Amino acid sequence: MTRLIALNKPFDVLSQFTDRGSEGSPRRTLSDFVDVPGVYPAGRLDRDSEGLLLLTDDGKLQARISSPRHKLPKTYFAQIEGTPDDAALEQLRTGVTLKDGKTRPAKARVVEEPHWLWPRTPPIRVRKSVPDTWIELTITEGRNRQVRRMTAAVGHPTLRLIRWSIGHWTLGNIPPGQWQDAPLHSFRT
Repeated sequence: MTRLIALNKPFDVLSQFTDRGSEGSPRRTLSDFVDVPGVYPAGRLDRDSEGLLLLTDDGKLQARISSPRHKLPKTYFAQIEGTPDDAALEQLRTGVTLKDGKTRPAKARVVEEPHWLWPRTPPIRVRKSVPDTWIELTITEGRNRQVRRMTAAVGHPTLRLIRWSIGHWTLGNIPPGQWQDAPLHSFRT
């Protein structure tokens, strides 16, 4: 039977089970949080990003979730530097030109700080002279550091990034560093 796990990946954790880096001290990995044998991440979430990461023991399901061909929407909450105007939001909505080409159109809107938000350790840097704003951004591709590059390209660097959903799966009320079995929905392989 296929296993699908939803993990709330904490900040400063690699989206892999081992650390092959050359840094002096070992970095935290998925093995610090998930003790289920035979599951692997369906996609990735950068070390400095938080939130939903799906893991499965089914290679076909893993490919369907992570492949840009299937255009699964991924929704993020990003705390950005400054306050975006309508032009910046419209750029995100129509596609932003990055070094690796123009992004697909995204859904983008300013939102209140999420009520379910947990404190981040360490906290983000705060500059009293520069306000910050939360936006909700939904993309259908998964380029390397895409959301961060998109917000920077429109003049609003990302300070904190949390993935809320992938397709029908959401973070729900899973605390940071915890996981639960996720329903398979219609993604049978």
